[in-house]
Amino acid sequence: MQIPVVRNVLEANEKMAAHVRRTLSDKGILTLNLISSPGAGKTTLLERSLRALAGEFRMAVVEGDLQTDNDARRVAATGAQAVQINTDGGCHLDSNMVLTALESLDLDGVDILFIENVGNLVCPVEFDCGEDAKVALLSVTEGDDKPEKYPLLFNLAKAMVLNKVDLLPYVDFDLARARRFAAKLNEGIEIFEVSCRDGQGLEGWYDWLRRMRAAKKAA
Repeated sequence: MQIPVVRNVLEANEKMAAHVRRTLSDKGILTLNLISSPGAGKTTLLERSLRALAGEFRMAVVEGDLQTDNDARRVAATGAQAVQINTDGGCHLDSNMVLTALESLDLDGVDILFIENVGNLVCPVEFDCGEDAKVALLSVTEGDDKPEKYPLLFNLAKAMVLNKVDLLPYVDFDLARARRFAAKLNEGIEIFEVSCRDGQGLEGWYDWLRRMRAAKKAA
């Protein structure tokens, strides 16, 4: 009896996600869904990106978390539009939550919408939020076998950001191994080794955002 219920939930979400995707695509907005474990650095990556690209793009953020509006406040401090979704214990965002959140944003003229999902490598992957692409974020403090342990995310993501590389001298993390696992699952995945703390490697990530935005605009 449970399998049909789960299937119905996912099918309903997919229908709503298609509606969200049409709504955003009609406005020419590139939408990226950032997924990672808690503490991997999603919000810091957003802060860096929003400030660095403020002169090129108009950007907005949908923040997902169990409680508090801490991350939304951090993002809003960069000057970008931000809206917070509190899931009250829910382990992921879904397309209906995102659709509701969009009502609080002025989408006219927005170039890039970031969805910062709830910190979790499993549930958020299952629920399409209407994004153009998923971005997997992995910090070197987590272990280099995460792509192997959580394959669906890395199989579906268009990019993987390996964060906190400034800590490599202090942790047992094999960059080549992590890259190899991810590429085995998804040979087209683009991988960026960065430190959101000191800015190392972020220009490659910014260039990817520029290319993704240009492709969306040309579509």
